Amino acid sequence: MFSQYFGHYLLNNGLITAHQLKHALDLQKITHVKFGVIAVDEGLLTSKQVEEIHEKQKQQDKRFGEIAVDLGFLTKEQVDLMLSSQKKKHLYLAQAVVDQNYMTIEEFTNALNEYKRIHSLSNEKFEAIKSGDIGAIVESLLHTNHPEKEGYAEYVSLFVKNIVRFIDDEVYVEASEEKNADAEWLVSQEIIGEKPLWSALAADEKVFLEIASVFAEEKLTEADELAQASVSEFLNLHNGIFLVNMSNKGTELEMKPQKVDHDSIVSVHKENSLCISINTSKGKFQLILSHSPENVIISDKRKENQTV
Repeated sequence: MFSQYFGHYLLNNGLITAHQLKHALDLQKITHVKFGVIAVDEGLLTSKQVEEIHEKQKQQDKRFGEIAVDLGFLTKEQVDLMLSSQKKKHLYLAQAVVDQNYMTIEEFTNALNEYKRIHSLSNEKFEAIKSGDIGAIVESLLHTNHPEKEGYAEYVSLFVKNIVRFIDDEVYVEASEEKNADAEWLVSQEIIGEKPLWSALAADEKVFLEIASVFAEEKLTEADELAQASVSEFLNLHNGIFLVNMSNKGTELEMKPQKVDHDSIVSVHKENSLCISINTSKGKFQLILSHSPENVIISDKRKENQTV
């Protein structure tokens, strides 16, 4: 994830072009292999064991390697050995941009140091971010751009982890100042209890169908009941894991049923909400959150257009 995140930092600061970033990330894909694939290839796990681990990830917020150890499929030493090669993923991006003469290694290093300075990162936090620690990346993003939104960091971090686990591992997130969103398709769910939260995924139909297809594990071409149920179930799965995490910390919450809206306009209270742009290889969509569910207004865009 850090390569996507830092790559866009380079792009936004004019250090590389959009074409160069895409090319560099494409080259990086050649060297990126998922943990489960490596374990099977090295004879450490069977395909059935990998599937069992993936199913467990739908119930708890743990990494692939952690669950493999819990189930007795791998030792901690085996996991640590396999993870050691993944902790330098940012070097894949460095190698790609240097090999293509997009930047010198000195320019790349200077950009890393400047990124660290701008975000006021300690050495420990910076190393965590470079190693792809999703929590550290999201926390840096939210604390920098939305210092009043620290309460959302845990939810967003988990959401990004679950996008990586179940939908797409090419993710880049951005905080948005927008408080109103046009949603061709909106899937929402309210969490009630001591810390209420309204959560929603807003996407155009193309991205909506991409997400639905990946989660349903079949190609869906229409935003029908199956597609809507698939995206709804992904949000429900994520929120279920979030509730387990909160329960482990002593906060008991419950979920209301998911809702699906078509061609809607979403308005949220500025001070108690957060909008995150989730960029993936499938396309871009919005994660919208509000700690004041009673202030969330969902209106029919078609009716509003008729009154204009």
